[in-house]
Formats: sequence, structure tokens, C-alpha cells
Amino acid sequence: MEGLEVTVLLGLTILVGTLIAPRVRLALPLVLVIFGLLLGFVPQLREVQLPPETVLLLFLPVILFWESLTTSLRSIRRDFRYILPMSTVLVVASAFAVAGIAVLFGMPWEIALILGAAVAPPDATAVAALGRLLPRRSFMKLKAESLTNDGTALVLYAIAVSVALGGQITPLSVTWDVLVSYVGGVAAGVAVAALGYLLLSRTTSTIVINVALLLIPFSAFLAAEIVHASGVLAVVVAGLVVAYISPRVTTASSRRQADAAWPFGVFLLNGALFVLIGIEVQYVAHEISAAAIGRLVLITLSVWATLLVVRYLFQLLNVPFQGRPASPLPRGARSRARAVSTVAGMRGAVSLAIALSVPASINAGGAVSGRDEIVFVTAGVIMLSLLVQAPLLPMIVRWARFPVDHAEDEEYELAERAISGAALAALDDLAAEHGVGQEVRDRVRAEGYQMLEFENARSLAREQALIDAEADALDDLLDEPDPLGIGGVDTTPPVMPSSGGGADAVDGSVLQIIATSADVDLAQRSPLIRHEEHTRLKLALIDRKREVLLGLRGAGTVDDIVVRRISARLDLEQVRLQGIEEFD
Repeated sequence: MEGLEVTVLLGLTILVGTLIAPRVRLALPLVLVIFGLLLGFVPQLREVQLPPETVLLLFLPVILFWESLTTSLRSIRRDFRYILPMSTVLVVASAFAVAGIAVLFGMPWEIALILGAAVAPPDATAVAALGRLLPRRSFMKLKAESLTNDGTALVLYAIAVSVALGGQITPLSVTWDVLVSYVGGVAAGVAVAALGYLLLSRTTSTIVINVALLLIPFSAFLAAEIVHASGVLAVVVAGLVVAYISPRVTTASSRRQADAAWPFGVFLLNGALFVLIGIEVQYVAHEISAAAIGRLVLITLSVWATLLVVRYLFQLLNVPFQGRPASPLPRGARSRARAVSTVAGMRGAVSLAIALSVPASINAGGAVSGRDEIVFVTAGVIMLSLLVQAPLLPMIVRWARFPVDHAEDEEYELAERAISGAALAALDDLAAEHGVGQEVRDRVRAEGYQMLEFENARSLAREQALIDAEADALDDLLDEPDPLGIGGVDTTPPVMPSSGGGADAVDGSVLQIIATSADVDLAQRSPLIRHEEHTRLKLALIDRKREVLLGLRGAGTVDDIVVRRISARLDLEQVRLQGIEEFD
């Protein structure tokens, strides 16, 4: 089929899957894989094959860069002792355990090790879909692990391919490859991010900023590949650095545009990958004999079970090296947390990218080819993750009985009150600096106090809601519900009075001018002047709020995710005041 036809078909499949998934109550990736399997029954579609390097070089930089931009640096620093062994030692242990199982089923050692490298790392995008199910800290630990373990898996993959091609592997060469991969990947990511900082700090054009951001992940990947380092690690490091410096070198308009465009692009790329998984499975199934398929299904089930067992055992053995937690959990709670982490370690786009990047023939003569087996088993493991782990995870989370995590909400409220208070404290100085009159100054001060009162009221309302929920739960437990509700308070929303204007004003069928004046004195402080002063002062206050917010982030008082949420609100307010940048 032609490229345009394939593109349109993939887009339609993603669209239909997005519409159907909520109706059938299945995860969207699983629905897309099923659609891919169905499309694979069409011989012409089954022959659709991406070049081996396409997924690795085109899809992953964009996907991983976006996940890095939305990851908490504070969480990585806080849980580094957990993340480091999970993203390195566990990946190696999983890869060799899988290779051992595959060898027991008759797969050559070289091919088995490539398979192990492909399925060893959990996927960041698969983990990202679980964010609403897990406590914030557990989710961030899993996401950080999934972002950094890809580099280890790709180093193993390169070593395994070298072994399969007859290369000489020694402990010294392996150590050198690991050092070059990690050190070179980090250096490439930092260097590209630094160049991006120099460029972004010299422009305010929305389109220039976002084109530069789009080039950063590909440039980081390319720079790392040139020095034979980990391109994936370079992209992740560049993304983390850019996420930290972005508020200072980008504009509100560019950030709003990026926040709309990047999730959409990543969604399309992920959707296309899951459809391709189904098509690829059909292709491989038609290329392999029925007897071989039965054997590969057994390998797939064994590999999937092995990954779960190894992950759980590694967490259990790694406990003595984690240090004493700040708030120790009961023994049973720790075991349940390990079970949740085990089920949450799902495979996805990265595993598929590694499998599809395997050369079509392993040796130079092409007599032995194991790519089809690797792709089949890898796709099968991904499908089992989607089919079994994804539906099972909510039940495991409920069984684990995690305490409700309000840390993010509390930090959000703290930050909002802090920046609002700081803005009010600086209002007079900013008004004098920008030549704002007393009338506008008083108006903005009143708006600021209203906002601060709103934040205080929202914080108190959330705390009261928790108290009410506990009281309701106690009433249910005692089977004595309060017929009047908690405190006998009527929770019926108040009916807002009409602002006047009669029936025409209510139904909006007649456009009316509320007030007119033919006596505007342009020599006095006209509405235009007051509007300009109001805009200048509000923008100055927004800048002050951002400074305080970034100071809270630097001090570690609030998390990067909270900063991102509040920054998005400030950006919306600034764009409303300034308007969206127009360009030809």
C-alpha cells in the first residue's frame, strides 16, 4: 500500500478506537492492538513494514521527551536510591532471566539475549496512563524508573546484537560500552539542552521557540548516536533540563501552544505504535509455521511470568539498600506496595521499538534469522501487559489500601496562597514603578484579596470535605446515617439572582446595550488609559508570582508538577491580557 493510504488508515483506526474504547470499557491501547490484529487479516495491510530504525529514531525521541518534560525532578532526587538500581541492575537481571527461559525452550543464546533486552524495560508511556490509580510518589518513582531504564536496555541490546554478529565481547569492552553509553548520553543531553537555552533566551517568537523545542530531542538523540552513546538517555536528560529552565526562557503563548500540541502528537504516535503491534503479530504469525507458533506462545507466557517474578523478587532483595524511609510503613503495607509496583511494570512502545529495530537477518549470510521470533514474543508480552496487568491493576491498588495522598493538593494550595500574598505585598511598589493610578491600584488590590480569600476558602472546603467523608464513612459503618446531613447544613446550591434586564436579558434573544455615555472626557483618565494601566499592573503581578513560584520550586517546597499546574493558569491569564501572538 502507498504511504498516504497507510497514514489515513492508521488515523481512522485511532479515531474509531478512541470512540469505541470508552463504550466497551477497555483500555485504548488494547482496543488499538485488537484493531491492528483485525487489519492484519488483509494481506496488503499485513505487508506494511516500517524500516527497522524508524520506530527507534522517529517515535521514541518525541514520546520520551514529552514524558521527561512532565516528570518531577524533585521526585527523582528524593527517590534516587530506589530509581538507580531499578533502572540498571533490575533491567540486566530481567534480561538475563528472560534469556535463560528462552534458551530452555530451544532459542539460541544470542537471539534469547536480544529478546531479553527488548522486554526488560517497563515503558514510560504505559506507566503514565496509570497516574490516576497510584499515589503521586509511587507513580513518579515508576515513571522516573521507566524513563531511565531504556538506556540500560539499549546497551544490552547493542551488546547482544554484537554477539550475534560474531563480535568479540570482553568484560573490559562491556564496561567501556556502559560508561560511554551513560556518560556520553548524559553529556549529549546536557550539551543540546544548553544550546537550546542559548537559542530560546534570545527570542520571544512563539513559532521559533516551539520549533526549537521540537528539534531538541532529535538533536540530542543524534549527538549521542554520533559518539556511540545512549540516545534515549540523552533525550531524557535534555527533557529534564528543558523542563527546569523552560519557565525562564519561553513565553506564555509558546507554552500554551506546546501544551496543546505535544500531548496530541504523542497520543497519535502511541496510537500508531499499538496498531502496528497488532499488524506485526499477524505478519509474523503468517510467516511462521503453526508448530512454531505454539512454541512461541509458550515462550511468551513464560517470559511474561518471569518478568513479574523477577521484578517482585528484586524489590524484595533491594529493601536493605533503600535506607530507612522518612515515614516507615507496616510490613504488610510494604509487601502490598511491591505487588502494586510489580503489576504496574507494563511493557509498551520501547520494547516494540527495540524488537522492530532488530536486523532482518542476524548473521552476514542470512542463514539464521530470529527477528520474527523476537517480534512475536515481544508483541505477545506487550499484549499480556495490556490484557492482564492493565485490568488487574485497579483491583490490586484497591487491595493495597494506600492511604489517600493529599500532598499535591496541599502543596498547590500553599503555593497559590504564597504567590497571591507576595503579589499583594508588592502591589504598591509595582504600581509606582509602572505609573499606575490609585483607582486601578485599588481595583487590582481588591481582585487580589478576592483571589486570596478564594484560595483560603478552597483549602478549608477541601479539609471540611475530608472531615465530612470520614463522618459519612463512620455513619455507614454504624448503620446510622444522619438524615439531616452533616451538621444539618443544606447543601443545595444557592440560586443566583438575576442581574436584571427582563426576559430578553435572560434568554439572550435580544442584544441590549447595558450602558452608554456620550460625555466621555478624553482629557481625563479615560477607560482606555485605565485598561492599559490595569493590564500593565496585572502583568507585573503575574511576573512577581512566577518569581515566587520558581523560588518555592528551588527551595523544594513545592513539586515540579505543582509548578507546572500553576504556571499553566498564570499563562492563561497572561495570554488573556496580552492576546495570542499572531504571525504570518
